[in-house]
Amino acid sequence: MDLSSVIAEKMVFGGSCLAKIDNKNVFIPFAVPGEKLEIEITKSYRDYDEARVKALLESSPKRVQPACPLYQKCGGCNMMHIGYEYQVELKTRILEELMERAGVAVPKIQTVLGSPLSYRSRFQLRDGGMEGRGTNDLVPINECPVAVPEINEWLKNCPMQERPKGRGLLFGHKKAQPELSLALEREARGELKAYKKMSAKEKKKHGKKRPMGRFEGISQNEQRPVQIELCGKKIMFDAQGFFQSNIEVLEKAIPLVTQGLSGKNALDLYSGAGTFSVFLADVFENVVMVEHNRGALVFAERNMAGKAHESYGISGADFVKKNVQSLVERIGNFDAVVVDPPRSGMEKEALDWLRSSGVPAIKYLSCNPSTQARDIKALADSGYKIADIRLLDFYPQTSHIESLLTCVLA
Repeated sequence: MDLSSVIAEKMVFGGSCLAKIDNKNVFIPFAVPGEKLEIEITKSYRDYDEARVKALLESSPKRVQPACPLYQKCGGCNMMHIGYEYQVELKTRILEELMERAGVAVPKIQTVLGSPLSYRSRFQLRDGGMEGRGTNDLVPINECPVAVPEINEWLKNCPMQERPKGRGLLFGHKKAQPELSLALEREARGELKAYKKMSAKEKKKHGKKRPMGRFEGISQNEQRPVQIELCGKKIMFDAQGFFQSNIEVLEKAIPLVTQGLSGKNALDLYSGAGTFSVFLADVFENVVMVEHNRGALVFAERNMAGKAHESYGISGADFVKKNVQSLVERIGNFDAVVVDPPRSGMEKEALDWLRSSGVPAIKYLSCNPSTQARDIKALADSGYKIADIRLLDFYPQTSHIESLLTCVLA
């Protein structure tokens, strides 16, 4: 076993610390910048290595005792060994560096924070437990420090042997009705994979429509509705679909998304269940929602009932190709666009349209600042100025970064 002594230089996107051995980058998880470490290389690539900490030779004063006995075993948190204030400082630096590397000039980053523990309302389980870090091992769990009390109550009172097998989603919160929901995977993953491999002839012979994938959507007859109160409004969504896990930070983010916006038409691109649309409808005469997951759009329609709106159950790319020109000709241009894309960022077609749209204000919420920086650079090159940038810490104790940028046409 070859061991090396290194100094952790800085933390990079993803939560590992960077060090160097013979001028080759080494990425070390569960380290703290400035620490002297004894490490072991676990994987070696042409341009970089990955390593694990074997011993702390000089510990950082920012290092703390993790609040969870399963830390590093469970595949969840990866920054619980760092004091929370320093976690936020590190994430802010990473966000700033990603924007600088993309060539985007941003003002001082402001932070939007909530409780560092007992915040998480949404849990994905496998056979009633958690998946191990970097393995398929099942990690039994009876309590989680980052979970809301409603989820911890279920974990405490439902023994592992009595929990449902397979994959499922738990959603719990005191503001939700019901306060706790457990949605199980509809179709076995293997069935969907087998169907996808079939030829057209085999699919016809199969005689069944394509199985639904894991948490892929819902039909109106299969809903597992959850209703939650956000900033005084009731929002419904599917417990089996995606919804934000940190309700405290979400309620702080909603006013920031709508702040400074008003006018005739607003576009909510990648709208999900219409969470932001509901609040945009208070300050715009008409809201247009675009969401490829039609199951989520069923709930968006419910949430927008009685409010002037239109909805398109297609991707952002298809919306631009097929609908946006005729829509703008009919209702006029948009006064603002809210963008909340998946981790891959905006589709090229949607970004290209937005760059030339002349929309005066864009709010861009992202769960991946790397792809956000790429998209923001394209907008900046098209005449947009970054007026405001916020780090939204939806997932304390993890390296996950979400950010909200306000872009205005210069």
